[in-house]
Amino acid sequence: MAKIKKLTRDLATEFEPCSKLEDLNLDVIKNSKETKEKFVTDSFSQRHENSSVPVHEIIFSAVDKPKLLSQLSALLSDIGLNIREAHVFSTTDGYSLDVFVVDGWPLEETDGLYAAMEKAVARSEGSWSHSSNSHSAVAKALAAEGKSGDWEIDRRSLKIGEKIASGSCGDLYHGVYLGEDVAVKVLKSGQLNDALEDEFTQEVAILRQVHHKNVVRFIGACTKCPHLCIVTEYMTGGSLYDYLHKNRNVLELSQLLKFSIDVCKGMEYLHGNNIIHRDLKTANLLMDTHNVVKVADFGVARFLIQGGVMTAETGTYRWMAPEVINHQPYDQKADVFSFSIVLWELVTAKVPYDTMTPLQAALGVRQGLRPELPKHGHPKLLDLMQRCWEAIPSSRPAFNEIRVELENLLLEVENNLEANGA
Repeated sequence: MAKIKKLTRDLATEFEPCSKLEDLNLDVIKNSKETKEKFVTDSFSQRHENSSVPVHEIIFSAVDKPKLLSQLSALLSDIGLNIREAHVFSTTDGYSLDVFVVDGWPLEETDGLYAAMEKAVARSEGSWSHSSNSHSAVAKALAAEGKSGDWEIDRRSLKIGEKIASGSCGDLYHGVYLGEDVAVKVLKSGQLNDALEDEFTQEVAILRQVHHKNVVRFIGACTKCPHLCIVTEYMTGGSLYDYLHKNRNVLELSQLLKFSIDVCKGMEYLHGNNIIHRDLKTANLLMDTHNVVKVADFGVARFLIQGGVMTAETGTYRWMAPEVINHQPYDQKADVFSFSIVLWELVTAKVPYDTMTPLQAALGVRQGLRPELPKHGHPKLLDLMQRCWEAIPSSRPAFNEIRVELENLLLEVENNLEANGA
């Protein structure tokens, strides 16, 4: 359900936040894990500083579900609207209130805008709806990929233990399968729809085909709806994100380079097999007992036909390439941009754009914003970082080139340490 209200404002005046949302008698959850982050765009989105244009407030009330904000944002963008503010609230009974302040509709009247939105929603609702054949869709899709006898897991043989992490569409658990410690990604049955089942199918199809020491090892999957889950090796070292930001580890240059080279090797292998990850970030880079880093979480990864491009926005805003944010065609060089942010994170031990909301960061990146270069970083590393986050994708190096540069730098650093008797 959507409600539209006309707002007439001078765009030279700073927008006020929607402070009266609580008057709607929603049980708004504040400061808890269930609350979606409140996004407020900043001055990057101001396009007409000294003019008055019609501004509208659009409120969506819907059942809360994964990627709802992204879907609604794309819908508004498709009908030519510019989002100036976005506020998201979740209620205790599973609903979401998404409030947008937009311009771009030339008329003050709202009837035409409402009609345009109704058509846009009608075009999109098929891909948003729950699957009517969910019990067979996944099985059929995976059957088309080949026999599942060697990797189909009997749920009764799988012991699920403590929860490691929780996401919008699934949870990650520490488990045991045939005596081996494993990680179990369990999709929430109540959240299943066509899009999530497609992601699950794609993830299993990709994991079945990848075998590399720097890519998390696939063990098997349960494909019987509604109990869908993916089982991979258990990475005892946790994620690089936790290692840096929760454990507050500051990396020595040699260790930083080893981590980076591991990531490059994994990504070089994936790109060599025409796979684009699309969500490369430190949270998806896991360590084993020997501190070997492996690329993980292929939930939004896709096979890329040779020479092909993609346009769908997916990934995580703080690590997302500008061409992806802008809904422009993109290829594997989008992963290289994400790697540059990972590299910056390893050097600084900071969260990228930590003073901004994710949406503010995205709006900045699309207009040329990049993280501030650390003063203490190695010059060669900083130069590589900047080439990897170039705005023009073709100007970014490929992972095989990046790996060679990093290996040469590591050799140089180790030789210097040895020469200095360290």
